[in-house]
Amino acid sequence: MPIGDDAIGASLFEVQVDGVTIAQFKEASGLGIEISVIEHQENKPGGIPVLKKLPASQKFNDVTLKRGMTKDDGWWKWIAAVQEGDIDGSRRDASIILLDYMHHEVLRFNLFFCWPSKITLGSLQAGSTEVAIEEVTLVHERVEVKVS
Repeated sequence: MPIGDDAIGASLFEVQVDGVTIAQFKEASGLGIEISVIEHQENKPGGIPVLKKLPASQKFNDVTLKRGMTKDDGWWKWIAAVQEGDIDGSRRDASIILLDYMHHEVLRFNLFFCWPSKITLGSLQAGSTEVAIEEVTLVHERVEVKVS
C-alpha cells in the first residue's frame, strides 16, 4: 500500500517547441517566476504603523537547455531569424514536460512567446571522449504550470 505520492524524478522530461517533441536533452534549468514586491506603509486607526506588501510586476526566468550536438540546425536557424530582426515571426511556444516512471506526463510548464537569446557550443578538445554540447537560452513572456 503506497504511503503517498512518489517524488517526480528530475531525469525524465521532454521538451516541445510548437507542439513538436525535441529529443535528447540532457538538461533543462532556470524554470521559475519572480514577483516584485511593493512595500506600502500606512497607519491604522490610532496611528499604529502597518507595512503592507503587495504584488507588483512578474519576471519569468530564462530557461537553459543543453543537449549533445547533432546535425539538426533548428536552433541556429531560429536564432538567425532573431538576428535578422524577425522577432514576431521568431516567437514560439514551448513546453517542458516532466514524466513519471512509466513515462506518463505528470507536470507541464508551458512557456509562451519564446525566442532564443543565446546559443553556445561547449568546449571542443582534441582527444576528448565526450560529445559536443549545444546550449540554448530561451527567453519567454509568460509561464503556465499544468498538473496532469
